[in-house]
Amino acid sequence: MPTAIPQVTTVTVGRNGTAEHHVYAADLDQHATFPVGENAQAPFARYVAGALALGGATGGLNVHVTSNVPMGAGLSSSAALEVAVLRALRLLGDLTADDERIALIAQRVEHDYVGVQCGIMDQMASSVADEHTLLLLDTRSLERRTLPLPAGTQVLVLDSGVPRQLAESGYNERRAQVEEAARLLGVPQLRDVTDVAALDALPSPLRERARHVVTENARVLAAVEDGVDEVRFGTLMNASHASLRDDYAVSHPRVDELVAALQGHPRVYGARMTGAGFGGAVVALVRDGHAGAVAQAVLADYGPQGRQVVP
Repeated sequence: MPTAIPQVTTVTVGRNGTAEHHVYAADLDQHATFPVGENAQAPFARYVAGALALGGATGGLNVHVTSNVPMGAGLSSSAALEVAVLRALRLLGDLTADDERIALIAQRVEHDYVGVQCGIMDQMASSVADEHTLLLLDTRSLERRTLPLPAGTQVLVLDSGVPRQLAESGYNERRAQVEEAARLLGVPQLRDVTDVAALDALPSPLRERARHVVTENARVLAAVEDGVDEVRFGTLMNASHASLRDDYAVSHPRVDELVAALQGHPRVYGARMTGAGFGGAVVALVRDGHAGAVAQAVLADYGPQGRQVVP
C-alpha cells in the first residue's frame, strides 16, 4: 500500500540520427554513451538503457535527466527514472503502452538490465499513484484502488542519511529466501499461507523471513478495514517496522534510532522504515499540520545526518 511523493524526475529526449544513445544526468553531472538496444556500462545509465531498449526506441536519442527524488533513500528513485524514460518514449511515439504496462516494462528493466529481482510495487507507485491517496495494490493481479489517508493526518518522510549500500544484494537474497520458504511450504507464494503457525516448520532464517511477509500482508489488509482510525493505522506501521527489523532483518541501527524518535513524539501515530532497507528513509503518519514541527524536533536530536524529504 504505497503512496507517491511530490518530488519528480524529468526526462527530455530528442532523436540524434545515430545508432547511439547519449545520456546526461544533470544532478550527477555524468554522461554515458552506448549503442541502441544495448546496456550501458555506467550504473546510473543502466536504468535508462533498459527502458530505452525494452521501450522500443527506434534510433539513437539524446536523453537529459534531472530529478529531485532523493537517490539511495528507499524512495523509488530508480522506478521514477524508468517510468519517466518510458513516458518520454510514449510521447515520442516509439512506445504504445498504458500506465500499467509501463510499470511492468520498468520492472523488467530492473530484472534484466540492473540485476535487481524487484517486485512491481515501486514501479506501479511511480506510474499510477498520486501523492494525495494510498494505493491498495494486489501485486499478483494488479487489481488496485485508491484510499484516503486516515482523517486528520499527513505523511512525513525523513532521510536517515545512511546510504543503502547493501540494498541490491540484500534484496535479491531476501527474495531468494522467501521463494525457498514458499517452495518448502508447497505454496505458489507466501501470500497463499493461511496459517502463520505453518511457518514454524521452516528452518531459520527462512522462518523469520516468511513470518515477516505473511504478517505484513495481514497488516496491509487490516489497515484498510472499515473503522481503522489514525491510531490503529499508526500501530500497524510500528509493528511493520519491528517485523522489518527483527524478522526480515533489513533495517539499520541509525534507521531504528530515527524511527524510535518519531514513534516517541506525541504528534506521531506511527513510523517505519521504507524501501529495500539497509539504510535510507523512514515514513511517519503524523497529525495534520504538525509535520514540520515534528521533523524539526526529531532531527534536532538525531543530528545533521538526517533531513526532511516530505512534505
